Amino acid sequence: SVIWWFMLCCQLLESFILWKSYGIFELRALLKIDIFATGNRLPSWVSEGVEEYTRRLPKNINLNWNHFRLQGKSGSKNAVIAREKQGEKFLAAIPAGSKVIALDERGDAWSSKKLANTLSNWMFDSEYICILIGGPDGLSPKCLERADQIWSLAPITLPHFLVRIILVEQLYRACSINLGHPYHRE
Repeated sequence: SVIWWFMLCCQLLESFILWKSYGIFELRALLKIDIFATGNRLPSWVSEGVEEYTRRLPKNINLNWNHFRLQGKSGSKNAVIAREKQGEKFLAAIPAGSKVIALDERGDAWSSKKLANTLSNWMFDSEYICILIGGPDGLSPKCLERADQIWSLAPITLPHFLVRIILVEQLYRACSINLGHPYHRE
C-alpha cells in the first residue's frame, strides 16, 4: 500500500540522515583523483607538504599526481603557444568519462563545507576526477571549456607550486569535515 511505501521511505531517509551525520556514507566509495600539474622541478618544501596531506587522506581516496613538463618561458611571445600545447597534453591525458575540475582564479569560490559536500557528491557520481592546475600562465581556454567545474582557491593569483599544497590540504579538510574529525573548526 501507499502508506507502507511512504513509511519505508521515511525510515530510509531517516537512516541516511543519521548515517550521513556520522560520516558513514560520505567516505565509503573509492574516489580516484588525478591531478594534472605543470612544473619542471618541485622545491623540497612543496613535495614535503603535498606528501604530508596526501598521507593523511582516507585510504578510499586514491590521489594520483601527473606532472607535465613546463614548456616555453612565461611572459614571452611563445607563452600563449606553450600554454596551448600544455592544454593539449592535459586534454589528451584525461581518462574517458572523467569529471574535470579546472583551478582558475576566475572560477567559483567554494567554502570548505561546500568542498566537503562536493567531494561527497563526487564519490557517488563520478568514477574519476581530474583536477587541472595550470602553470605560471594558467590553463588554456580549451582546458577551461572542457572543465565540468571551474574552482577558484582564492581571488588572488597563487604560484602553481603553492596551489598543490593548498589543494591537497583542502581535500584533506573536506574529508575531515565529512568524517566529523575535529581538524576543521568553524
